[in-house]
Amino acid sequence: MKQKNTRDPKKMTSYFWYEAPILVVVTISGLIYNIGMVAGPYFQGQLVQGLYDLLNHKILANRLIQLSLLYMLVIALVQVCRAIKRFSVRIFANHTSRRMRRLLYNALLHRQFGDDTGSLMTKAISDVDSCVEGMRKFTTEIFDTGVVMIAYLAMLLYYDVRLTILACMFTPLAYVIANVLKKKVVKANKAYKESESVLNTMTLDRIVHAMTYRITGREQALNDRYEKQLTDYEHKSAVSNIFEGALTPLYDAIAMFGIVLIIYFGGRNVLHIGWKAWDLASFTTFLACFTKLATKVSHAAKLFNAVQKAQVSWVRIRPLMSDPIYDHYQEEKKVINDLTFDHVTTFYHGYPETAVRDINFTASANEIIGITGEVACGKSLLGKALIGEADYQGQVLINSLDFKKLSPHSAHQWITYMGHDPMLLSDSIKNNICLGDDIDLDHYLKMVCLDQEVGELKDGADTLIGNGGMTLSGGQQQRVALARTLAHAKPIIVLDDPFSAVDQATEQQILANLKSLEGHVILLMTHRVDCFSQLDQIIFIHDHQVSVGKHEDLLKKNAGYAKLIEGGQQDAHYR
Repeated sequence: MKQKNTRDPKKMTSYFWYEAPILVVVTISGLIYNIGMVAGPYFQGQLVQGLYDLLNHKILANRLIQLSLLYMLVIALVQVCRAIKRFSVRIFANHTSRRMRRLLYNALLHRQFGDDTGSLMTKAISDVDSCVEGMRKFTTEIFDTGVVMIAYLAMLLYYDVRLTILACMFTPLAYVIANVLKKKVVKANKAYKESESVLNTMTLDRIVHAMTYRITGREQALNDRYEKQLTDYEHKSAVSNIFEGALTPLYDAIAMFGIVLIIYFGGRNVLHIGWKAWDLASFTTFLACFTKLATKVSHAAKLFNAVQKAQVSWVRIRPLMSDPIYDHYQEEKKVINDLTFDHVTTFYHGYPETAVRDINFTASANEIIGITGEVACGKSLLGKALIGEADYQGQVLINSLDFKKLSPHSAHQWITYMGHDPMLLSDSIKNNICLGDDIDLDHYLKMVCLDQEVGELKDGADTLIGNGGMTLSGGQQQRVALARTLAHAKPIIVLDDPFSAVDQATEQQILANLKSLEGHVILLMTHRVDCFSQLDQIIFIHDHQVSVGKHEDLLKKNAGYAKLIEGGQQDAHYR
């Protein structure tokens, strides 16, 4: 039970447990680096004292050279540990980002379908970035701020306890102010994020429906609303940035006020009339330690603000975090033998009049099943029944196992779905396809005949495609989505109209590539009749009834199918 709690993807702490091995490296290198940071002020003090003694002929020059070389050696060791720590933290952040993105992909693409899924995913990915950045800063600063502050404080107490207490009494004030402003930081960032989401939605809507608004005379009203929202976004963004960054000088000023006391009371110590008897080395070391400590105070206060910002994003994406399906990403690969629909009637939730009745067919591995019919005949229902977006009666069997009796996790391991909406992220082509996985990107670009077009882009696969893929053509959007589907394909692949925006030659090449896939059953919903003769079976839907058979058999036996093919071929001729 304890193990389960530490791996709950709805708890932010679980992502630290996932990366425990790399965080051990972070801890060891971070401790060495940050405890070693006190060597800087110590050697600076010794060098100042050594220079003073050299000028007064109390030591020889080689003594100062030896001290300098030792200083360089110690700092070099410290910086090596710093590099190891920073690199390890980056690995932690990258792994965490990939894991969160996988979970979001699972939640949004496999469980929550809708017209705004792509937009919702883009916003969620932005929140993931904010979350991961906050976690990265926390992991970094717990050492670079927390540990090093303790080390500096210990050094200060060693030199003079009373002066340390006196000089540092202003330091907690910066933390108090940061804590007081915490609610304002959270409120400002929440308002900024909400305004950003509304603006993104309005931008996409403005682009997609621009012609409709112009024809209906609503363009000016839309522009006025958009400008008002843009002003709101700019205002809330400015307020958020003020709370996040502009308060740093205030933290610095408060924390640094103790320097005045150090100069006065430290000077008395050097003159041997204060609380301690100091030389120049002690004074310089104490002053340098305090300066670095005070600087770290502002970093800590800024860290609190960054963590609060991450928490705002976490609250937004936490409900989208699905069960830890990807914890089992490497489990035994599913192998399909056959998929059977046995007297299945499927319909949309609460709308029995949409039903497609008495579906009977069996598909074997390596077969492509075409599903077609008139417009709005319900051809998408078969695929949506498999992903829980539609109800069904009867039996769906996978390798003779009743699909309804499978657990949600097990059912997920069988199905990959691509809807008619590409649902692309506002990210690069590569990230849209790979989704954080280490895959052969070129292979999947070739599978969908997109490799040459991507190669001609200035940034290649790293090209950013904008919100919803707005910088790509409709055919390119579909092929990026198809490449993503194939890159993460399960044994049963459901493709809902993947060729509607591509030319006939490209369609034929992609279909040939799909036929080369092994170990899959592909359900292909489409109105493009050109490919039907190449498919293994055809499911033809007419007036809520289903006919199943080979293309040639249906042409002879089903007048409705023959009419559909004839009409489709005429349309293809004009295309």
